[in-house]
Amino acid sequence: MAEGSLITDELRKLIGVTLETIVFKVEEGAIQRYAQAIGDSNPLYNDPDFASKTKYGRLLAPPGFTGWPVKAGRPTDKLFEFLVKGGAPPRLLDGGVEFEFIEPVGAGDVLTATTKIANITERETRLGKTMFTTVEITFVNQKGDVALKSWSTLIQF
Repeated sequence: MAEGSLITDELRKLIGVTLETIVFKVEEGAIQRYAQAIGDSNPLYNDPDFASKTKYGRLLAPPGFTGWPVKAGRPTDKLFEFLVKGGAPPRLLDGGVEFEFIEPVGAGDVLTATTKIANITERETRLGKTMFTTVEITFVNQKGDVALKSWSTLIQF
């Protein structure tokens, strides 16, 4: 590792590594509950009769909702542990998430999420030396089409 750098050789080797995939089912009731929880009354997310008459023919999921995992876990559940084992600092902050929406996600979809460590950088902040990990998650639907991608930033110090 470089003198004083948080980024160890082990961490550099993690850039580009793909973690296990997770399968999500997008169910009508879950879409409605999520839309209600975020206060979005759009009938495309709440009213199956309305949604069935649109070009989509079904309820759509609000942006960013990808359903529930078929088995317990989220794409990033093991990521933090994976990074700490590689030498990353143990304190973690959520640095936010960006989305690219490509295909509509709706009731009946099955999404397979693949998580990849896209980049690890470091800079000096008010917290001292701070590591920034960019995690890319690609969600592919049951047709084999990429439905959406997300990029999360993990801040460790």
